[in-house]
Amino acid sequence: MKLFLCSHFSSVGSLIKEEIENKKVAFIPTASLREGYTGYVGSARKLFKKLGAIVTEIDISTEAYSTIQSVFEDADVIYFTGGNSFFLMDQLRKTRTDGLLKKELANGKLMIGESAGAIICAPSIQYIQQMDEKPEDYSQEDDAGLDLIDFYVLPHYLTAPFKKVTEKIMTEFSDLNLCPINNCQGIVIDGDGSKVICKD
Repeated sequence: MKLFLCSHFSSVGSLIKEEIENKKVAFIPTASLREGYTGYVGSARKLFKKLGAIVTEIDISTEAYSTIQSVFEDADVIYFTGGNSFFLMDQLRKTRTDGLLKKELANGKLMIGESAGAIICAPSIQYIQQMDEKPEDYSQEDDAGLDLIDFYVLPHYLTAPFKKVTEKIMTEFSDLNLCPINNCQGIVIDGDGSKVICKD
C-alpha cells in the first residue's frame, strides 16, 4: 500500500513529485466543504497543476457511486484535502467510498491524505475531536477510521492556530501511537509498511 500523509500538501507535495507528475489525480475536497477557511484547497490545486497532473475533482458527498467508482478506477493518485475528519469519514462510509478506496489501494494506487485526509487513515478518529468538531448530522455509531495504518497522525503539530490543541491531544492520548507532524513534514508509507518522515 502506498500512502503519503501530511499536514499541508502544497508545502511538501514536491517531495513526491515523481509520483504526481503528469499523472491522473482524483481530487476529493469533501472534508473542506463546511470549513470557513479553505485556502489549502486552492494551493493544492496549484501544485498539482504545476506538476502537470491531470486533475478530476469530485465531491463524494453528492456524486453517484458509479461516478466515484469510474473516477477512482481511472486515477493514478487519490487525494483527500484537509477539513473536517468526521464529516469526511461519515461520507466515506455512507457512500461506501471507503470500500472503493481500499480496492484501489490494493491495486497499488497512491493515496495522498492532507490533514483530515491523513487522520482518517488511523484505526479510529476519536482522538481528533478536540481539533475537529463532530457534525450534528454525523450518522456513524462509532468513530472508526479506515484502519490503513497502525498509528495516529496528528497534523499541524505546534503550528498556529493549532499549537495548544495539538499539545493537549499529545498529553491526553499519550497511550496511543501518535505521530505528530508539522506543516513541513510528510509521512511516506510504501508497500512494506515502513514509515519515513520527510522534511521539505
